[in-house]
Amino acid sequence: MTTATLDEMRQQAMQQAQGAMSLALAFVGVHNGLFEALAEPATAEGLAARAGVDAGYVRRWCDAAYAFGYLDAEGEVFRLTALGGAYRPSAPGTLMPFAVQSVLGAHMAERAAGLMPSGERPGERVLGERATILPWFGPMLEASFAGFFEREILPAVDVFASLDAGGGVAVDLGCGNGWYLRALAGRFARVRGVGLDGFEENIRQATEAAGRAGLSSRLSFRAGDLHHYTVDEPVDLIAMNRALHHVWDRRDEVFAQLFAALRPGGAAVIWEPRWPDERAQLRDGRRRGMAFQNLSEHVQGNHFLRPDEIEAAMRGAGLAPRTWLFADGTEAVIVGTRPR
Repeated sequence: MTTATLDEMRQQAMQQAQGAMSLALAFVGVHNGLFEALAEPATAEGLAARAGVDAGYVRRWCDAAYAFGYLDAEGEVFRLTALGGAYRPSAPGTLMPFAVQSVLGAHMAERAAGLMPSGERPGERVLGERATILPWFGPMLEASFAGFFEREILPAVDVFASLDAGGGVAVDLGCGNGWYLRALAGRFARVRGVGLDGFEENIRQATEAAGRAGLSSRLSFRAGDLHHYTVDEPVDLIAMNRALHHVWDRRDEVFAQLFAALRPGGAAVIWEPRWPDERAQLRDGRRRGMAFQNLSEHVQGNHFLRPDEIEAAMRGAGLAPRTWLFADGTEAVIVGTRPR
């Protein structure tokens, strides 16, 4: 095995640093609507006017975006390259999540660095500490996972079709911008849904998106969570999407509440990243991000889980579990059914 020289490692570090810079630069463009505003070419001043932002910042951003290949220029007129166009949040298969994740990751890394000496774990509030990040959290998750949910999970997990057959009610705990319930209601015409979330920004986005999709008569969104449960009727399905690990330290209480909130025959549907059984698997390119995110989760008081841990907790609460694995085993959906 060849050992890399110091120069080779320095070159690798420089490439990684430039990659981080390029994603940070993309986030500036995403957050301020610059990629979308460049649907038609413009000067920096014209772009600033379209986006409603400061021209001085935009001039510097345009030069940097040109340097990193997001823009081409003819004189003082800038236009999107194919790469830049792919960062438009409205673009099919948008690259926007990578930009948002990079800035969120930098924020969480800075928090982890500062908190490590004391061991403090401040919890979910850290997600709201950066005003530029929170509005993009729901859209980031939607762009990252909604298509996968519709293509892979909805057709495979039979509980969703059963919910539709009975005209059932689904509750999404930690609903974000409501993408999960919109996908569910869009595929199954008889399903009704209630989304609960602790951030008003998410509730606003979810309500508006349901209205645009013509689903307001079947979907509603309100403040709440598992510990401030604001649904006053037994329901047929309770979804927790990449959220169970946030409350795992109270799992006995969580699953007891899920059991109590479900009708007999109803199901808790838990979608979680699957923490691998062996550490060596973390070097797989598909899992490296999960390893870093697990550090971020520790800042919030959480950690990622294995399906067998979730199944055991379900059995302890009286739910009958069944697990589906997706994406070469990196994603797990565990359905716990309350006996009739």
